[in-house]
Amino acid sequence: MKERTPAELGYRMPAEWEQHEATWISWPRREGISFPGSFDRVLPALRAMVAALIKSERVCINVCNGAHEAEAMEVLRDLDPARITFHRIPTNEPWCRDHGPIFLTRNKQPRLAIVDWDYNAWGGKYPPCDLDEVVPTRVGEILDVPVFYPRMILEGGSIEVNGTGALLTSESCLLNENRNPNLKRHQIEQRLRDFLGVREILWLGQGIEGDDTDGHIDDLARFVRERVVVTVVEEKRESPNYQALQENLARLRSMKIEGEPLEVFELPMPRRIVREDLVLPASYANFYIANNCVLLPTFGDPMDKPARVTLQRLFPDRKVIGIDCRELIWGLGTFHCLTQQQPAVI
Repeated sequence: MKERTPAELGYRMPAEWEQHEATWISWPRREGISFPGSFDRVLPALRAMVAALIKSERVCINVCNGAHEAEAMEVLRDLDPARITFHRIPTNEPWCRDHGPIFLTRNKQPRLAIVDWDYNAWGGKYPPCDLDEVVPTRVGEILDVPVFYPRMILEGGSIEVNGTGALLTSESCLLNENRNPNLKRHQIEQRLRDFLGVREILWLGQGIEGDDTDGHIDDLARFVRERVVVTVVEEKRESPNYQALQENLARLRSMKIEGEPLEVFELPMPRRIVREDLVLPASYANFYIANNCVLLPTFGDPMDKPARVTLQRLFPDRKVIGIDCRELIWGLGTFHCLTQQQPAVI
C-alpha cells in the first residue's frame, strides 16, 4: 500500500513568522571551507545572532564533538546557557537553512514532523556533504518525530512559504539540472505540494550575482505576511543584477494567491562587494524572522538604514536588529542561510 504524503496526513510548513519553539544552527568548523582565512572574524556576528535569538527562543546548536562544543561555548560564554542546547550532530559546513530539517506541523498527534530532502551541496559544488546530508534524520531521532523522504534534492533556502498554501521559489535553482535532472517542472511542483502542504507554486526567474546556490529565493524575495512580499531591487541600471531583479519584481506584481494580488514592497541592494576577485551575494533579503526580532544583515553600506527602516515598517511588532555581516558574507550567506526554525506546537 502506498504511503500517505504529509499533505494527505494534514501537515503543512508554517510561515517563518509563526511562533518558534527554537532556532537550529550548525556551528562552523575551523577546518571547513566556508570561511577561508577569516574564521575568527565571523565569530562576533555568530555571537550577536545567538544573543539576539535567545531573548525569545531556545537556540539548538549542532556540533561535531566535545572539543567543537567547547569552542562554541567559549564564543558564547557570557550568554545564558539555559537558553542554548548543544546536539552532537556533526556537519560539514554551517548552512543549516539548506541542510537542516524542514519542520511541518498539524493539529493532531504527532503534531510535529520533519521533511528530509536529498542534499548535494548546491548542485555538487562543494563535496563532501555526507554529514550535512543526514542532519534532518538525526534531528528527527533526537526529537522523536516522524521523518518524511521526498527523494528530491532541495535546500531550505530555495523555498519560501506563507503558511497558508503558497510557496515562492526560483526557476534558476529548482529547475537547474544540477539538482533533479530527471524531474520535470510539474513533478517538482507535485513533490512540493505533497511534502510541504502547499497548493500554489509561485516562480521567480534568476538570482543575484555571486550566489553560488544558483538563485536561492532567500536572497531575492520573502513573504512577510500571507499576501505581502518584500523583494530586492537594484537601482543602478549598469548593475548585472538590474534586469533580473526587475523581471522578478514584474512577476511578483502580476502574481495572485487564491485570486488576490500580492502586495509587493521593495528592498534596496547594497553596493557590490568583491573580495579576492569574488563577487559576494550580499542581500538584505537574507533576514531571519525570530519570535520577537528580525535579524538583518548589514554591510557598512548607505543602504543599510533604508533596508532596516523598510523592514521595521513591515514588522511593527518585532525589533529589526542590524548586525554587521561584512565578514560573514565571505562564506556566501548570512543569517537566513545559517538558521532553521522549529515551529512551536501550541
